[in-house]
Amino acid sequence: MSGMPREDGGWDLSFLRVGALATLAVTAVAAPVTGLVAGWDDAVGVLVGAAVVTAFFVVSGLVVAWAGRINDAFTLPAAMGAFFVKAIVLFGVLNALPEDGWLDRLTLAWSVIVGALLWSAVQLRWVWTRPMYYVTPPRPPAG
Repeated sequence: MSGMPREDGGWDLSFLRVGALATLAVTAVAAPVTGLVAGWDDAVGVLVGAAVVTAFFVVSGLVVAWAGRINDAFTLPAAMGAFFVKAIVLFGVLNALPEDGWLDRLTLAWSVIVGALLWSAVQLRWVWTRPMYYVTPPRPPAG
């Protein structure tokens, strides 16, 4: 029942560890390659972009899980609200950076896009490979 308060705490955040590890692996390759090809200022943009995306997905996961523990009906508004706040923060950060500063805004923006796609793929795989029960399975018989 999606409108009922939850008592089992069924919101699992184990995808956060997988997403962070995938981001770490991709960043460990992308940052040095970017540094050698485009310059070390761009490599810093890759690192900052990876950190921003990881922080944003962790915050979203925590907010949605918190809302889901209260009531399943709160998860969509919580997800949309978190997305809106993150978009405003990201646009604010990108606009606050000087155009010719030490951090390349374009590299940072592309790193955020690639990171968001990576995290989305991790979440999709996590959902596809996880047993999801739409009806709570019965408890095993006592005895």
